[in-house]
Amino acid sequence: MRLALLLLALCISNANAQTYPNKPVKLIVPFPAGSATDQVARVIGAELQAALGQPFVVENKPGAQGSIAATEVARAAPDGYTLMVGTNTPLAANPSLFKKLNYDPAKDFAPVARLSTISFMIMVRPDFPAKSFKEFLAHAKANPGKLSAGYGSAGSQVSQAMLRSMGGIDFIDVPYKGLPQAITDVLGGQISFTFADLANALAPIKGGKLRGIAVTSAKRSALAPDVPSIAEELSGYELIAWFALVAPAGTPAPVVARLHEITAASLAKPEVAARFAALGTDVAPMNPEQLAAFIKSEIIKFGRLAKEAGIQPE
Repeated sequence: MRLALLLLALCISNANAQTYPNKPVKLIVPFPAGSATDQVARVIGAELQAALGQPFVVENKPGAQGSIAATEVARAAPDGYTLMVGTNTPLAANPSLFKKLNYDPAKDFAPVARLSTISFMIMVRPDFPAKSFKEFLAHAKANPGKLSAGYGSAGSQVSQAMLRSMGGIDFIDVPYKGLPQAITDVLGGQISFTFADLANALAPIKGGKLRGIAVTSAKRSALAPDVPSIAEELSGYELIAWFALVAPAGTPAPVVARLHEITAASLAKPEVAARFAALGTDVAPMNPEQLAAFIKSEIIKFGRLAKEAGIQPE
């Protein structure tokens, strides 16, 4: 009897996968419109929509370092009609940043595919007194507690904490719902600097509105080769963020497999890679099994980084 029920459930699941999707799909983004995550989601959402013939509607639900959106997706019906383009923030770092989460990033999601990786850049106004990262460190040390830095993701928050710890400097942390608002306040002079992902950093740099001081990747970025890496001055410094597509845990395996198949094919297209590169992010695909293992390893890594940087859970 149990075997018959199992086979029936499997047949229903496969039948549903064959007709999936037959209505619009929500693509939840845990950060504001204009953020790197939002831009990546819109690229991959357009690819999924073209391949599957149903709208993939991006919905931005920022707040609490992505926890609000992640909680909603974790509790959504596991039918493939609510997905999330998340990052290392809600999917790996938040367990180390909050005393209590309403979701478990390792258990409450069905990984579909890792999409890409990206680094951050210290951004200042053109009139900032330091012109190089070495001068930036000297200026910060000469003015302890006087500079202010805005963060809008775990990547930027941990980057700042690592800078404080490894650079031996002190400054005021200012939280934001997303990095676009932090950049706006750097432009307006409300805060001194921010760690902006390259997707948001490149446009104001090219427009001369902001200046890049250093990047968080171990080596310089090909998109901004004149900007040094922090590691050139602070050996061992490195932080890379990533983007991934996930569904609620329990989503039928055939649906997850179909979504991964299309996503992987999309990431292999030269034009998609070029669009990602224009956003400052590098295509870095993983299948569901690889992504599941990667998320678990990243939870451990961000726990270590947060502890070493002295971050106290909120």
